[in-house]
Amino acid sequence: MLQNIPLYDICSLSDINQDDILISRFAPYLDTHKNLFTTHRHSFYHLVLFTEGSGTHSIDFENFEVKPRQIYFMIPGQVHSWGFEGFTDGYIINFSASFIQSFVLQHGYLDNFSFFSGNLADAVINLPLETYEVIRPLFETILAEAANPGASAADMIRLLMLQIFIRVNRVTTTPTVNNNSSYNQTLLKNFKNLIEHHYTDIKLPKDYAAMLYITPNHLNAVCKDMMGISAGEMIRNRIMLEAKRMLTNPQLSINEISLKLNFSDNSYFTKFFKKLENITPEEFRKKLLNDHGK
Repeated sequence: MLQNIPLYDICSLSDINQDDILISRFAPYLDTHKNLFTTHRHSFYHLVLFTEGSGTHSIDFENFEVKPRQIYFMIPGQVHSWGFEGFTDGYIINFSASFIQSFVLQHGYLDNFSFFSGNLADAVINLPLETYEVIRPLFETILAEAANPGASAADMIRLLMLQIFIRVNRVTTTPTVNNNSSYNQTLLKNFKNLIEHHYTDIKLPKDYAAMLYITPNHLNAVCKDMMGISAGEMIRNRIMLEAKRMLTNPQLSINEISLKLNFSDNSYFTKFFKKLENITPEEFRKKLLNDHGK
């Protein structure tokens, strides 16, 4: 019988009882967890720095070529799989939101980093050589702290992780040039947060604009200027992503998925899906299962 798409927490991937952090070199991690090659979800934050290897990895149905000096970041709930060619190594850190949040006073601190936004364009980064040469020793020090913990080892690991985040952020973030740009960035961030919380029950841009205290035209202009797509497209893309994630679970019927996403009926959901994806939900699921079985 086909099983649900696996959802792994840190405890299920660790030999010891730790539910906030897992740190490892990548090659031995792969040897221990061969089940992670197939499609799965994480309940935690996840980052990998590749030092060698080739092949592909997939995040939320988008494929990326594996390259040395590539770092990628994932947030809880994203769907993921690997397809490596030959020996692959690097570093992996899995951690809970509370592992970092317990250390910093600012609520939602990780939201400051675009690579933790869930936007795939920001999440997979090919590091410049000079940045890589600074960051790799930080991963080595984290491994050493985890292997031989001294006083306040967890806090030292947190500090080293924050250094990694900040250094990666410096090479991926375009400096703000004016106040208007900064305002639009904040507006877009707030819009994305609202979509994340309401995409199943609020589907019209005008309703989001009202919650942001701006006009629909203003919201649309900001989205087109900063994302290259309309506000409506951003909402539809988030609904579509969740639909695809749900379709990876063979035990959920198409009708159940349409209800969970708050469509009025199954046929409307199918039309919505086909318009954006050019195939029906059933065809998408069949293709996914065929690929999974290879």
